[in-house]
Amino acid sequence: MRRVLTIGFTLILIATSALAQEKGVDTQNERIRDVGAERGTNGAKTNVGTGRGIDFGKGRTPATVELPNPYRFTARRDAVIEALKEVLRERKLTLDTAASKPDEGIFITQPYTFAKGTIVATSELSRYAEASDLPGTGWTRGRYTLIIEVQPVDGTTTNVAVNARVEGRTDGISGTEWVTLRSTGAAEQEMLRALVEKLTGSTAEGVTVP
Repeated sequence: MRRVLTIGFTLILIATSALAQEKGVDTQNERIRDVGAERGTNGAKTNVGTGRGIDFGKGRTPATVELPNPYRFTARRDAVIEALKEVLRERKLTLDTAASKPDEGIFITQPYTFAKGTIVATSELSRYAEASDLPGTGWTRGRYTLIIEVQPVDGTTTNVAVNARVEGRTDGISGTEWVTLRSTGAAEQEMLRALVEKLTGSTAEGVTVP
């Protein structure tokens, strides 16, 4: 009887010890897992989103460089004027010879229609004209006239200023009317960018703004 009790007591001690040891291992493993998770937020773990590092703008569209207007070119006045004439031809902009004064460096284009039709005119006008000038709908066409002034600063630098007169057309019961709108500067920037590329061979984003 005493031998049976001794064997039973021994079995109980073994089972208790094994259970305690198993619990200890689980607790330790759980602590290890918790610590690993905490370190993962600092980049130790690479299988979670927070451990991949920070993406500073990768894949985003570069911000558009807004060129100063007037823009100063490192080029002689005659070279700038020749480049300007080429750009006007390429962009299908016709000079108003009666209003322009080339000897004084003043070039004025004939009105250029950039949008036709109610849907297209409304959306395109919102790009070239201030939104506050476009109440409601009913716009059927959009056009702009460029006034470009080319003035020498010295023998090697030339300033070019571009201004746009934007107009929207409405066709109502009373007839057709062209309304002058305030420019957003988009037409001016397009011309300056084209001229920069023509003279430098680089896009405006690759040019250092003075």
